Amino acid sequence: MSIVLRIKDAAERLTPAERKMVQEIVAKPRAAALGTASELAQSIGVHEATASRLARKLGFQSYAGFRDALRDEFIVRSDPALRVRTTLDETRGADLIAGLVAQEVEALEALSKYLSVERVAEIADVLHRSRKVFLFARGNAETLAVMMERRFRRFGISVVRLRGDGRDIAEQLVEMTAEDAVIAFAFRRQPRHYGPVIERARALGAATIAITGTIGPTLNPPADHLVSAPRSGHREGFQTLIVPMTICNALVLQLARRNEERSLRVLETLGDLIKRFEP
Repeated sequence: MSIVLRIKDAAERLTPAERKMVQEIVAKPRAAALGTASELAQSIGVHEATASRLARKLGFQSYAGFRDALRDEFIVRSDPALRVRTTLDETRGADLIAGLVAQEVEALEALSKYLSVERVAEIADVLHRSRKVFLFARGNAETLAVMMERRFRRFGISVVRLRGDGRDIAEQLVEMTAEDAVIAFAFRRQPRHYGPVIERARALGAATIAITGTIGPTLNPPADHLVSAPRSGHREGFQTLIVPMTICNALVLQLARRNEERSLRVLETLGDLIKRFEP
């Protein structure tokens, strides 16, 4: 079970001091993973014993075990060859397809623990009220941004996919207003330019949404709306985009349902136009 989910399950049993410590850990998990219980407690002004009690409430025998879990979950090695080698070693001698399917099924079945139907509807409402949606992604996550761009456009939603280097992104952000929204994707680490994009949106009063893996709580600055769910596979192995893609599809469909008549009308218009261009 991920640390974020453990915290969620134990929330009602935490003391004020433990809640304060949780807030610090969620805000700065890397610092907590690399520091000591004494350093963490001192940084927020609580007794060192609070760290041990919190660790036990989260299901760990000691704070040291909790800290090891933090390291495993939030400090990821970035070597691409290492990630693939890890997965190859885990699947050697096994049915590769069956193994991948099993991992995806397990991850998808766990998704409901991290994302509720009500949460999807809440974020869809934010997007529905937006004049324009800006999409920000880097690396493999750009696949999700491309998919969302096409699907939003098919429903008649004005969308901008932020592309290029820092200068290009800055030029594209000039047109952003307080009536807009940003969807940012982040998985293994916080992508370059994420900070300036979110800071610009917050300065204008635009809504910000982050769709992420387990690093979600470490993003700085945090988004207004965080959707954080683990992907399939080992964190230091090969991981796919099936889970975040499912989240994206849920948002798109909920958004279409939010104004079903208009969405279907736009799709019908699109169908007629496609026939004209591709008879």
